[in-house]
Amino acid sequence: MNAKVTSREKVDLLIVGSGAAASVFAAKAAQAGKQVLMLEAGPARGLQDLVSSQLWARRLKWGGAPVEEEGNLTLGHNFNSGWGTGGSSMHHYGVWPRLHPGDFRLRTDHGKGLDWPLQYRELRPYYDRIQEEVGLSGDAAAEKWRPPGSEYPLPALPVFPQGQAIAAGFKALGKHTAPIPLAINSRPYKNRRACIYDGWCDAGCPIGALANAQALYLPQARAAGGRILHRATVTRVLANKKGNKVIGVEYRDAEDRQQVQLADVVVLAAFAVQNPRLLLASANPAHPQGLANSSGLVGRYMMTHPATSIYGLFKQETQPHLGPTGGQLISQDGYDNKAAIKNAFGSYQWLIANALKPNDLLGIVNTRPDIFGRALEAFMQRASRSIGTMVFVGEDLPLAQNRITLSQHKDQYGVPLARAVHNIQAPTAALCEHAVAEGTAVFKAAGAEQVWQGPRFGMHIMGGTVMGTSADNSVTNRYGQCHDIDNLFIAGPGLFPSSGAVNPTFTLHALGLLAVEFMLREWGSIA
Repeated sequence: MNAKVTSREKVDLLIVGSGAAASVFAAKAAQAGKQVLMLEAGPARGLQDLVSSQLWARRLKWGGAPVEEEGNLTLGHNFNSGWGTGGSSMHHYGVWPRLHPGDFRLRTDHGKGLDWPLQYRELRPYYDRIQEEVGLSGDAAAEKWRPPGSEYPLPALPVFPQGQAIAAGFKALGKHTAPIPLAINSRPYKNRRACIYDGWCDAGCPIGALANAQALYLPQARAAGGRILHRATVTRVLANKKGNKVIGVEYRDAEDRQQVQLADVVVLAAFAVQNPRLLLASANPAHPQGLANSSGLVGRYMMTHPATSIYGLFKQETQPHLGPTGGQLISQDGYDNKAAIKNAFGSYQWLIANALKPNDLLGIVNTRPDIFGRALEAFMQRASRSIGTMVFVGEDLPLAQNRITLSQHKDQYGVPLARAVHNIQAPTAALCEHAVAEGTAVFKAAGAEQVWQGPRFGMHIMGGTVMGTSADNSVTNRYGQCHDIDNLFIAGPGLFPSSGAVNPTFTLHALGLLAVEFMLREWGSIA
C-alpha cells in the first residue's frame, strides 16, 4: 500500500461529493467565510464540455465501484447516481414538486413507516427561498393539490402537442393536469439562459437553463473561494481516539496515492448508497458497527420510487422530441389519500409527455416484442412522430430490511463494495397495478390507437441514513447532524425517512439550506 501523505492544509469544511446537496453546503459555507473543499470521485468537467448525445450522456452516470443489487425492485444505482463535477444533478430532469404535509407524518397518520422529525410548515420557508434562488417555472394556481407556498418566480414552460394529446385523456376522465414545476428557466433568470425545448435535459443542459449544480451553486461556491478536488475517491472517514469527533478522511488521488485530508467539519454528500457504505467501512474501536451507527440503522430504510412508463401511439403527430425530458404536465389527483385504493397503499403522481429522442425509441421498442421485421420499421417511423408517454411515480414504504450492507467483495482500493437489497411489498405492488390500469385508461380516453406499458423500475434513491428525533430511531437529527458525532453531517436524499411520491431534488435543496444555516449558526460548538 502506498504511504499516506497528509494534506498540508486543514480546511474548515470538507464535503464528500460535488452534487446538488454538496453544492448548497459549499456555496453557503464559502460565502460565510469558511474554507471549503469538496472531494469528487469523478472527473472534472464544465457546462462547455457537455454534449447533447445520449451516448455521451452515459459519462454522467456512476463510474465508480459497482454496487451489488438484489430484490424484486432494485434501486438502480448506476442509473440514478452521478459521476464527475455536479454529481447526479447533471443528469437529473429538473422536476421539482414539493413533498406534501402528509408525507412527513406517515407513522402518525397511517401507522406505517416513519415520521420526519420536522413538519412541512417548518420546511416551507426553505422551499420558498430555494425556488427564488433557483428560479422555478410553473403555474401554482393550476396545481390544485399543491401544498402552501409562494408563487413560482417564472411562468410555466409551454405545453407541446404530445402534452396536449395526453391531457385530453385526463380531462375526459375528470382528472386534472398542470404544468410540471421545473427548475428550468422559461425565460432568462439571474444571468442564466432560457430553455430552448430541445429535450436534452439528461445530457446536462450545456446552456445552463436547467438548475444543476454546475449552473447554480458550484459557481457560487468557487467565486467565494470554495475548491473541488477531482478524481479523489474517499475510502474512509477518520475519527479521533474517543470517537466523538471526526478529523477528516482518507482518499485516493488521481495518481492512486493514498492521502489524508483533515477538517474541522465533514459533510458526507456522496449520495444515498455511498454514504452508508462509507460509514460502515469506517468502523473503528469506538464505533465497531460503523461510524454514526449506535442505532444500527446505517444502511437501513433504503427506498426508491417504483415507476412504470405508459406509451400510446396516436393518429396525429405529437412532436415527441420537443420539451423537457422530465415531462410537460403533472397530475397528483388523490395524492393525499394514501389508503384510497383497495389492498394498496401510497401516494403517486403522473409525469406526462416526456421528450423522446431516437435512442429512446430504440429502448421503447424493446417493450413491444410482438413487432418485428418490416412492421418494426413502420412502427419506428410512426412512433418518431406520433408517440406519447407518461411515467407513474409511486411511494415506497420505508422498510428496515431494505438496506445497504458491506459485501465480501472489495473495490480496487480494498474497500468492501456496497450490497443493496430492496423489495416492495404487496400494497406497493397493488399501487403500481392500479396506476397501470389508470394510465391505460387515460391513453384510451385520449384516442391513442395502441396503448402498452414498460417494465417497472426504480426511480431515485432515498434513505440509508434517515433523520429522526434520537439515536434510537435514526442516524441524524433534522439537520443531518449525526447523533453520535456532532461534527459529522449527512446531506442528500439519504436523510429521507419516507419517500413520498415526488422527485426528491427540491426537498434535498431545502433540507440543505436548513442544515447549512444551522451548521454555520452553531459552528463554535460543532467544529
